[in-house]
Amino acid sequence: MPQPSSRYLAEGPRVGIRHFTHADAAEFTARARESKDLHRPWLFPPDGEAAYAAYAGRLIEDRTKAGFLVCAKEDGGGIAGFVNINNIVEGAFRSGALGYGAFSHAAGRGLMRQGLDLVVGHAFGPMRLHRLEINVQPANTGSIALARACGFRLEGFSPNMLFIDGAWRDHERWAITAEMRP
Repeated sequence: MPQPSSRYLAEGPRVGIRHFTHADAAEFTARARESKDLHRPWLFPPDGEAAYAAYAGRLIEDRTKAGFLVCAKEDGGGIAGFVNINNIVEGAFRSGALGYGAFSHAAGRGLMRQGLDLVVGHAFGPMRLHRLEINVQPANTGSIALARACGFRLEGFSPNMLFIDGAWRDHERWAITAEMRP
């Protein structure tokens, strides 16, 4: 993994990843509002200050969560998207469940591919996790393509797995382990 600058936990040629802060509220929520058409019906990131404060607070304070902002170097370090690791379990399991989203101004530019790869490297490196899962609705072809591009393998199908947008939704389970990384 490339050596990070003092600004980022890890970085590649085009993006760096860093943790969420409360100070990111204005930029994050503005990007979320601009990206509603891209996110719906899959994702509902906070688009108001109070919702962001609660969301970021959980990612900052809860040991079973870790939130990462994907920042585009070519945009002066602006937020291009986010990757969260939820349900982090330590001990013998050492795993977590990933959720992610690009913002519309950054979609299709390859930034999230690099950002997700950096988060996976950070999870398997400094965080000492062994396994990461992504649960994706089958029709979310963009998210599935990103998981596949980052080396995740399809492991199964879970009917009625998550309650999203007022209904229980089916999901495909994609996973990667530390041994699968080059």
